[in-house]
Amino acid sequence: MIERHNSICVSRPKFEEILKVNGNIFDFKDALFFDLEHYIYRKPICIGVFGCCIYNCNKGELEVTQYMIENKDDSNLILKFAEDYFINMWNRGKRYIVTFSGNNDFTVINYLFKKYDLKFDILEHFFHIDLQKQYEKENNTSIGLKNLEKEFDIIRESEVISGSNLAKTFSKIMKDSKYINRMPKDKIKKILLYNEQDVVSLFYMCAKWKSVFFN
Repeated sequence: MIERHNSICVSRPKFEEILKVNGNIFDFKDALFFDLEHYIYRKPICIGVFGCCIYNCNKGELEVTQYMIENKDDSNLILKFAEDYFINMWNRGKRYIVTFSGNNDFTVINYLFKKYDLKFDILEHFFHIDLQKQYEKENNTSIGLKNLEKEFDIIRESEVISGSNLAKTFSKIMKDSKYINRMPKDKIKKILLYNEQDVVSLFYMCAKWKSVFFN
């Protein structure tokens, strides 16, 4: 399994610009910003990439953690690493989990947790903030992640990768234990960067929410 950690310097969020949930500003230091890349065929098959970041207010950095499968055996291992990550973050005082349209990700990870007899219930521990639902609530219309990023002038370094292309890649990884060795290293980097920018975008949008949406 590939394990990747990265630190990204960010500007300190301004109080007046931070997203409000139910009229209250949530504390960034208590939040996880979470996204999965996964493979589903009729039912969830595996998590391809687990991505999560936290804001270190002392350093002014986002601390990104990612796990990516390299073969079928990793489909169980990545879940255990994910569970350990969530338990560790809960013990460190994290209480929010931020996603964009995260119900699908939770359906996948909960199904696989149950399949492999992992007991941690994410949504029993963390208060879920779904930015797609928050946008719909405030603007009375739906929006996709890439269009919402445009509202915040977020420019990605990574190429946009479709869910179907990611699913094909993870399908090959699951079926052929040597496939990862034949994958171009640049392709692996692109997948990890794409996932990283998903979770980093969640932070930026929460930090600037009230500067874009005033209601």
